[in-house]
Amino acid sequence: MRKLLRSFARNESGATAIEYGLIAAFISIAMVAALPTIKTNLSTKFTSIATELGK
Repeated sequence: MRKLLRSFARNESGATAIEYGLIAAFISIAMVAALPTIKTNLSTKFTSIATELGK
């Protein structure tokens, strides 16, 4: 039983998976937070392009 508990305590693959999951979550949150700014910039850019093409 002690051997099983020691091997379980040394196993770090679960911790690594959790860390990668947290990193992915933080990146996703940052992307969602930046989305309104990106949307506004893209909308402005496409409007100016459409205006220039219409001339």
